[in-house]
Amino acid sequence: MAHEDFDFEPIRGLPAHLPEGEKIIWQGAPNFIGLAIRAFHVRKVAIYFAALILLRFIAAYVGGQDIYPAFNYAIGVLPLALAAIGILSLIAWGYARTSVYTLTSKRFVLRSGIAMPITLNLPLSHVDSVALRLFGDGSGDIPLSIRKTERVAALVVWPHMRPWTWGHPQPMLRSVPDAGHLAGQVKALLAGEQLPARPPAVQAAAPAPQAGINALHA
Repeated sequence: MAHEDFDFEPIRGLPAHLPEGEKIIWQGAPNFIGLAIRAFHVRKVAIYFAALILLRFIAAYVGGQDIYPAFNYAIGVLPLALAAIGILSLIAWGYARTSVYTLTSKRFVLRSGIAMPITLNLPLSHVDSVALRLFGDGSGDIPLSIRKTERVAALVVWPHMRPWTWGHPQPMLRSVPDAGHLAGQVKALLAGEQLPARPPAVQAAAPAPQAGINALHA
């Protein structure tokens, strides 16, 4: 189980106890289905192979084959399609299982990675703005726009990254529930508002982390 893989964490999703005065506002994880569809494009891959099978069938049938031989020829790529979809889905499941988003009163923390977990500490003081993309079920993506003077490595935040931002990567909370409310909380924190801590209280006193954006190998 996931919690057994990260027993070294003093607080779920965090590499160390929070310093005194810092509190957890929200904590969650990406939804597996949303991650598979929108980050690993499983649906697009399935549509591509469905179209390929159809085109192979039409080409074979128009070329003079009977229906059944044409059908057998068309589905010749089906094992490859199932393998591709299965591998992408498995990777998405692995990331959904091992990723944790934590929003504290002072920073955003991302723990992610299957073979080698990495923790990203992003102080809220380095975030310029927050955006929101809502989906029909109320979930959504919340990208965090980082100041031009700051930078994170794309390989550290991927696949939790806004698409097409490789030049200046923007960390993104992917497919999180009640995204509209969460985006409002992030905006409130950026505006300097004080928000209540998330129950149960899991904070404990510890030395303050170094300022800046840190990627720590777990």
